[in-house]
Amino acid sequence: MNPDRLPELSGFHHKCDLQIRFSDVDVLGHVNNTVYMTFYDTGKAHYFSDLLGRRIDWKHVESVIANVDCAFLAPIFFGEEIEVLTRCESIGEKSFKLLQAIREKKSGMLKSACETVMVSFDPSTGKAMEIPADWREALERDRAGV
Repeated sequence: MNPDRLPELSGFHHKCDLQIRFSDVDVLGHVNNTVYMTFYDTGKAHYFSDLLGRRIDWKHVESVIANVDCAFLAPIFFGEEIEVLTRCESIGEKSFKLLQAIREKKSGMLKSACETVMVSFDPSTGKAMEIPADWREALERDRAGV
């Protein structure tokens, strides 16, 4: 994600609080960059459950990550209160793009931004498939801000 083209945070409707564990912090005293991906995955898991109004059955894959583009903007330190914001940016026939941001809750300081392309996937054929109707409707509601 190009740091010069960061998302406008007012366009996000989904938030998820994150907990920083002591093991997330590296010898430099900040959250290790690899941990950001787990933060974004946690945000996506809560986003999908809340968006679809049901618990996701992770044994039945409906979408997979095709590409992740992350910008690290400022370090996250142990003890900071952070949250991940998630929204749908665009929807295609078989894929959709999510935008996510991690920010410090009290100051609103943007720590990281991420763009993820997700592809609807049929594990029985090993191929991409059209986005299921319930997913498409939910993603379109999110794009409309409903």
